Amino acid sequence: MRINVIGTAGSGKSTFSKRIADELGVPYIELEALAWESNWVETADKKLFLNLEALLASDRWVIDGNYSQTRHIKWKNCQLVIFLDLPFLIICFRLLRRTLTRIFTREELWAGNKETF
Repeated sequence: MRINVIGTAGSGKSTFSKRIADELGVPYIELEALAWESNWVETADKKLFLNLEALLASDRWVIDGNYSQTRHIKWKNCQLVIFLDLPFLIICFRLLRRTLTRIFTREELWAGNKETF
């Protein structure tokens, strides 16, 4: 099974994708981890595309993330796209809670990056 979970920031893409991947016993691919380098530098498209193509070469995976510039790679062999469409207030609450938690706990995100005020 090859699944791409998409939706706005705070819609629960990562949480939902991880659960699906665990239930199906397939690799989970976090697009954000591929898209960011240290010091919040975006990965160059060429490098991003090569890394993504390598990870999506298998027959089974769940990937989360939008990144429209990667759609031609993700959806080429994708069997299912799940769009999480939640109410605005729920998303705002989740984003505020997540951001404040990350700031105060100094949670390391992708490539050593951390959120700040």
